[in-house]
Amino acid sequence: MLPAEAILTDPARLRTYDCDGLSHLRVTPGLVVLPETTAQVRAAVLACAEAGVPFVARGAGTGLSGGALPVADGVVIALTRMRRILRVDPADKVAVVQPGVVNTEISAAARPYGLYFAPDPSSQTVCTIGGNVAENSGGAHCLKHGFTVNHVLAATVVLPTGEVVELGSQAPDPVGYDLLGVFVGAEGTLGIATEITVRLTRAPLAVETLLAGFPGVEPAAATVSAIVAAGVVPAAAELMDALAVEAAEAAVGCGYPPGAGAVLLVELDGPRAEVAGALAEVEELCRRHGAFDLRRARDESERAALWRGRKSAFAAVGRISPDYYVQDGVVPRTVLPEALLRIGALAERAGLRVANVFHAGDGNLHPLVLFDAAVPGAAEAAERLAGRILGVCLDLGGSITGEHGVGVEKMAYLAHQFSRDDLDVMQFLRCAFDPAALANPGKLFPTPRLCGEPPGPRRGAHPLQDAGLAELY
Repeated sequence: MLPAEAILTDPARLRTYDCDGLSHLRVTPGLVVLPETTAQVRAAVLACAEAGVPFVARGAGTGLSGGALPVADGVVIALTRMRRILRVDPADKVAVVQPGVVNTEISAAARPYGLYFAPDPSSQTVCTIGGNVAENSGGAHCLKHGFTVNHVLAATVVLPTGEVVELGSQAPDPVGYDLLGVFVGAEGTLGIATEITVRLTRAPLAVETLLAGFPGVEPAAATVSAIVAAGVVPAAAELMDALAVEAAEAAVGCGYPPGAGAVLLVELDGPRAEVAGALAEVEELCRRHGAFDLRRARDESERAALWRGRKSAFAAVGRISPDYYVQDGVVPRTVLPEALLRIGALAERAGLRVANVFHAGDGNLHPLVLFDAAVPGAAEAAERLAGRILGVCLDLGGSITGEHGVGVEKMAYLAHQFSRDDLDVMQFLRCAFDPAALANPGKLFPTPRLCGEPPGPRRGAHPLQDAGLAELY
């Protein structure tokens, strides 16, 4: 079913697929296949099902939680050759695409019709829509426009058994259980999407971008809560602390306000009159909370310049630290100041620096824990601090992930957010889709269970624990 050049067995080529963006975790797969059609994906999955071999679907490999980490002696089904935009329908405002289509390519195809694809992960110039669906990816503009799940209408899915099913519908309110909603964000554990119908959004008539410099992070975070409480919903509200600004300046020379303890970037879009009124209100709230420098982009080039520092922030941290650990947690927007104070206190006790870059509008934190891997014990200390930050998020009523997913990285923390019964229900659902537990195994759940194993308190050791392949938390 697949040509020989679409099956990789050479050890050197297999190494290309041994990790995703969480690069300190690496496993070389036994085989990589590169399908181009739904039929070829189905053939690969059927072969795995018949042989009892685990498989992992992979897109561009930009994920940050180990969600695409291969299984040793398993198969990686890489979807990067499935890059066709099958249809753009401006009348229905939808596009049908294959999973290997890069996020920004959808907007490029829709632009001639005055439309675009709203979800915009920071890696949108390289990440693919299949991975966005698997992780329910977010982005800077999801505050107003919603996450990937809000923009996926239907999907053709190859189940782990090899069956091909259609989930969802272009109907505005399809009947029955929302199986598409279950599938989006399941991190590849329920099957592989091979065709995806996405909602396209009308391009806004007006866009205003404002940058505000504050003396510290707390007043900047409080400003975001005040903006939303006033009834203004920005398209984006992004916040960077002094350390993140320092890194961005070193990397791209973004010219942010000198001496700022924090920089807040607010973008508004919509009808011209509405945007103009909201902009005046946001400027006033910024001043009231202590902003000492306000800059409004006058054209598209200035808008891009204001965004340059924020878009480069993660990579820019490499200018001020040999290594860094990217964390991803969520807190309610109103407790952002307290969360940042507690993170600062944890960092001080650990003797490490933390640069904070985050989607302030929806409370999605991205603390970057800085360390030097050449120093013995530094990497372990950074990982411990990152875990404690997740504890802060949960203490304040938040979540262990906002958009990066659980993958391998956060499995140990899932049981801190959900009860045993919650996890058992999730496992039963997973088993309904994948009774042989072959699709992306070893991800998401802290306590691996076999399909058919009764829920509730465990009696004795799990077989995988006996085999030394899993740890109970």
